[in-house]
Amino acid sequence: MEHATTVKREEVQLFHVRYLSKMKGKGRSPLKVDVKDIITGLIGGFLTIFALVLLTNMTAAVWLMAPFGASCVLAFGAWNAPLSQPRNIIGGHFVSTFVGLAIYQLLGNEPWTIGLAVGLAIAFMMVTKTTHPPAGADPLVVMLGAYSWSYLITPVLIGSVIIVFFALIINNLRSNREYPTFWI
Repeated sequence: MEHATTVKREEVQLFHVRYLSKMKGKGRSPLKVDVKDIITGLIGGFLTIFALVLLTNMTAAVWLMAPFGASCVLAFGAWNAPLSQPRNIIGGHFVSTFVGLAIYQLLGNEPWTIGLAVGLAIAFMMVTKTTHPPAGADPLVVMLGAYSWSYLITPVLIGSVIIVFFALIINNLRSNREYPTFWI
């Protein structure tokens, strides 16, 4: 019995050592700094958010939400990443906001429902192949803001289409960029 207890304890310790060793990382960041990429990101983010703010100021509709800033980071800073493609930007925001609004309408605004909405948004984005990390915040935005279903169209759908429009124009001005890498 004592031997079995010792073996079990050693297995648990080995598990913990292996588990913690995964958190060491594998060295330095592989990211390279390119001045042209920095300028493209600056211009793309500026023009896109500026346009959304102007539309908000000029109309009665809201065209902007905080996660769009993070979407611009991906659209202009990591333009060729799978999670930065039009399907992911538009679909991810749409799916996540839909989930947030549905949970809010069905179950209300409670700590557990907010957590559930974010978890379900992640799951539905994965199932629909529309994962877009900034969209993970959409259920928080709509539930904490107590928004109605119209929020799904403006700012979410139209705003994400505008982000993709600017990403298409600005990224393709660069000779070494081809955006998107895929649509579907």
